[in-house]
Amino acid sequence: MMVTTDVLIVGSGPAGAGAALLLSTLGIPNLMITKYRWTANTPRAHITNQRAMEVFRDAGIEDQVQADATPHELMGDTVFCTSIAGEEIGRILTWGTHPVREGDYRVASPCLPVDIPQNYLEPILVRNATERGTQTRFSTEYLSHRQDGEGVDVLVRDRLTGEEYTIRAKYLIGADGARSMVAADLGLPVEGAMDIAGSMNITFKADLAAHVGHRPSVLYWVIQPGSNVGGIGAGLVRMVRPWNEWLIVWGYDINGPAPVVDEAAATAIVRNLVGLPDLEVEITGTSLWGNNEMYATRLHAGRVFCAGDAVHRHPPSNGLGSNTSIQDSYNLAWKLAAVLRGQAGPSLLETYTTERAPVAEQIVKRANRSSREFVQFFEVLGLLDAEDEAEMAARIEERKANTPAGAAKRAALVSAMELKHYEFNAHGVDLGQFYSSAAVVSDGSTRPAPRRDPELYYEPSTVPGSRLPHVWVGDAKRRVSTLDLAPMTRFTLFTGIAGEAWVAAAEKAGAELGVPVTAIVIGPGRAVTDLYYDWARVREIEEEGALLVRPDKHIGWRSVRLPGDPHRALHDALSAILGRS
Repeated sequence: MMVTTDVLIVGSGPAGAGAALLLSTLGIPNLMITKYRWTANTPRAHITNQRAMEVFRDAGIEDQVQADATPHELMGDTVFCTSIAGEEIGRILTWGTHPVREGDYRVASPCLPVDIPQNYLEPILVRNATERGTQTRFSTEYLSHRQDGEGVDVLVRDRLTGEEYTIRAKYLIGADGARSMVAADLGLPVEGAMDIAGSMNITFKADLAAHVGHRPSVLYWVIQPGSNVGGIGAGLVRMVRPWNEWLIVWGYDINGPAPVVDEAAATAIVRNLVGLPDLEVEITGTSLWGNNEMYATRLHAGRVFCAGDAVHRHPPSNGLGSNTSIQDSYNLAWKLAAVLRGQAGPSLLETYTTERAPVAEQIVKRANRSSREFVQFFEVLGLLDAEDEAEMAARIEERKANTPAGAAKRAALVSAMELKHYEFNAHGVDLGQFYSSAAVVSDGSTRPAPRRDPELYYEPSTVPGSRLPHVWVGDAKRRVSTLDLAPMTRFTLFTGIAGEAWVAAAEKAGAELGVPVTAIVIGPGRAVTDLYYDWARVREIEEEGALLVRPDKHIGWRSVRLPGDPHRALHDALSAILGRS
């Protein structure tokens, strides 16, 4: 039996289901397979940042995600404590919930971060992808692939019948997770190591509203001496649903025998970390997993592309996993669509690696650095060189003392807590991705020097390669984001009244190249008005100039002023981006 499709996607996680949704939205025939019988059965990834929410907004599912998510205002009162019901060591307002930082987040995007566990998100992605045209096959296992100049033959197995058959696709996307068979078969070059530390998940149900409702957060960090590997008991109690579904992340020595965690052991861990020895607990699952520090330096070969955890594997610190996976697919989907439609040359697909491999490296290093930065907390509390559990407890208690040592420890805790902003409020990491590739046409400018720490703070720019800045525009009856005016279904050209000649240029260049291009004129008396005059402040070009925005909302080219022949300038820029020079 031979099945054919344009794009075959292996995996139905955020990267795979995201790719299926975006391709189907763009009208590209695709087939998605997963060896599992249904979507994720555990919470897994959960923090959903602004950039991922912008992708969902573009795909028309933002409202569905918000309906199943814990909203922004309940996400951020992150607590460090000796147990949930015990003493606090401190709190930090995270994910942009501090009043000082919330303005940064609200100015940067029409969307705010939310918390949606992966087992709630995946069904939304899969359902919408399938409704829009994706052929979805569960219990279908990838076995191998072989590519040629025209396509890829993929051998799969129906896990219900045992039947093996071939799917012929023009392109293959391997989104099959951190143990990716597609990436392994492709032989993608990688840096780093797998399984550098061991972690255990325990999911449970318990009513903790009385202990957390007044300090709502998705994360509660517990430092409890003597409780786990290394003697420094550092565990995470993570909210899954407020305030009665939870997940504990607990460490173990990955170089030793795997721990056996039965219901009694799991219940004991839960009660210890919560600090309530008689807590009524329903254990719903346990699992073991390894922390990784690995990224691919090339994300594709020929007609086979890999996305998500297949090419960037790291701990959950910073909440970058599913967000980056979705953005991988956002970058790749429009490029595949353009090539399959004959609008772009195959060289456009090379830019997937050029643009996304640096992001993979950045987020793997950032997540692991954030994980290691917890050591400073232990150093400050004096736990690393303590001889036993009793001494650890005494050193934690010392922070209360009216002594020079107590004062020094309190001051050091301030610095240790400040450092955690790089994990929990790294706005620049979330939104500041910049592309340099053949699909970006430089105007000779360079990115402005950052005025603040580029990891902590996002600074908008229109230098080609930047994400299109968000501001609110519209008319007397409605307001929309500039991002809403640049959907993934087309190229969009922004200009002002003095640049109205770009409208005809866009229509003509788009017709000649067979590529949809829509010109948006922002100004009084036009369909879109600069309501707050914010567009004039962020566009970084003259009113007569133009910004060419790619379908993934990154700026592909700009002209600071109106040239003598705007049609030729735009035609050449589009041709270069699409690999048709």
